Amino acid sequence: MTPCRPALNMQSMNATKSSDWHLFVPKLYTTLREGYDLGKFNKDLIAGLTVAIVALPLAMALAIASGTTPDKGLITAVIAGFLISALGGSRFSIGGPTGAFVVVVYNVIDKFGYDGLLIATLIAGVLLIIAGLARLGTWIKYIPEPVVTGFTSGIAVIIFSSQIKDFLGLSMDKVPAGFLAQWSAFWIHRDTLNLQVVAIALTALLLIIAIHRFAPKQPGFLYAVIAGTLITLALHLDIPTIGSRFGTVSAALPSPSIPHFSFEQLKALLPSAFTIAFLAGVESLLCAMVADGMTGRRHRSNCELVAQGIANLASPLFGGLPATGAIARTATNIRAGAVSPIAGMLHAAFLLLFMLLLSRLILFIPLATLAAVLFVVAWNMSERQRFIHLLRAPLGDRAVLLITFALTVLVDLTVAIEVGVVLASVLFMHRMAEAVAIQTHQTLITSDIDDFAREQDNMDARTALPKDIQIVELHGPFFFGVASRLSEVLDRVDKPPRAFVLRLGDVPLIDATGISAIKELVKRLAKHKSKLILCEMQPQVRETFDQMGLMNHVGIWCCDKLEDVDRVLSNNS
Repeated sequence: MTPCRPALNMQSMNATKSSDWHLFVPKLYTTLREGYDLGKFNKDLIAGLTVAIVALPLAMALAIASGTTPDKGLITAVIAGFLISALGGSRFSIGGPTGAFVVVVYNVIDKFGYDGLLIATLIAGVLLIIAGLARLGTWIKYIPEPVVTGFTSGIAVIIFSSQIKDFLGLSMDKVPAGFLAQWSAFWIHRDTLNLQVVAIALTALLLIIAIHRFAPKQPGFLYAVIAGTLITLALHLDIPTIGSRFGTVSAALPSPSIPHFSFEQLKALLPSAFTIAFLAGVESLLCAMVADGMTGRRHRSNCELVAQGIANLASPLFGGLPATGAIARTATNIRAGAVSPIAGMLHAAFLLLFMLLLSRLILFIPLATLAAVLFVVAWNMSERQRFIHLLRAPLGDRAVLLITFALTVLVDLTVAIEVGVVLASVLFMHRMAEAVAIQTHQTLITSDIDDFAREQDNMDARTALPKDIQIVELHGPFFFGVASRLSEVLDRVDKPPRAFVLRLGDVPLIDATGISAIKELVKRLAKHKSKLILCEMQPQVRETFDQMGLMNHVGIWCCDKLEDVDRVLSNNS
């Protein structure tokens, strides 16, 4: 049932503007104002330590994969991780270096050097702050799912490819930047394969898989790195380690400094800065949305963007890398019992303590074990189930997915994002044109008569239904631009309904992101033991549902008319 909206007057508009500052209040302030005691601190302390243990090998591995030294990853996790938690709009998000940045960082360093990366990250920080202040946080939700899945899966393939050298112990001066060039180089140097390195890498990989399978709450990455290091030292293996490749690792945070730059450098680095800002914005808000789904909380998207911007301004001043919200570490934080952003701040503090105390031991870590860690990171990033699911989507969505994926792997991430978004926009315009054609098949007189008859039917059917059934009508194409708003309807309901009815009679088409939005709604309803009923589907929509397996999805029921809802509930109770 569509709620009535009162007309806005000048007084209400001024009140809205005066309350805009609430959008930028960090969740840290909100949680402290609600009350924070020793019991909550103890929970955050345990969660912060748990996440720090998980983040330690990841931060180093991601930094090495990005073409820099392991201490740069730790610096990023400490500085950016602390600021993202302290200033962000999510209670649980953990910030730091992530796999999404590996490709961009590697390419920027390869073209412009490390100082070029620092400048690009500073620009990205400014762009993120501007985006947050301009309240563009909600706009990022409009990025279609095939684009996000395409470039995320592409990045996973690139990360996997970049670690082949260290996993196999190949003797190569430098791994080429291009995907095809990398595999050509691997084939040329195949005779230099080191069986000792492969044995250590496989041991670490199998250990991570086994721990994830049989003891998922344990820090498998850390155990694998420790085991690989101890075996290497015990057997006196002569294989590449962090110490043999990088010499020393900084045991403390460096003093902040601003890198030198020129106007020409700024122009050259602007495209890379936009890519960093885009990735940081998208992944941070995806991370916050995942945290919301796991906890039932709501994040402040624009506040989160501003915090990401500040973190990406601060990190390069200390010589760090770009940072954003890390979904896996955030999930670990929540499962470990975190109750506030203080857990994320403590995670950064523990990592700083590890840097101070363990810097000499870090030198003995075999690079093969970090390659194994990144293999698992790439596998988790691959979105394989979502990718396969989207391959059953309508042809247009499949084309956007595969083109974005191919461009990410074979060409460039920036080009992939640009082309993917443009193709999705063109596809949307095409679908809008089709929708208009579908809706103009009837004459105006017939439409008027049908509308009148339907209005009376609606009143009779609604009156007959119990009050604990929530009815929502969707009008027009259900595409990526409106999919994110579906869950907001449930948030406005004081008490979760016994059944949630989606009337789709006026929906001529739906895309892959709309399908995913409905699946997310099913998950949320399942937590409250509520049912989802799809009602009055048009043939085009039903065909898409069948194609993507939604009609057989657990927790979803269907009916042809609104008056059949009560019967469907009775038959399936």
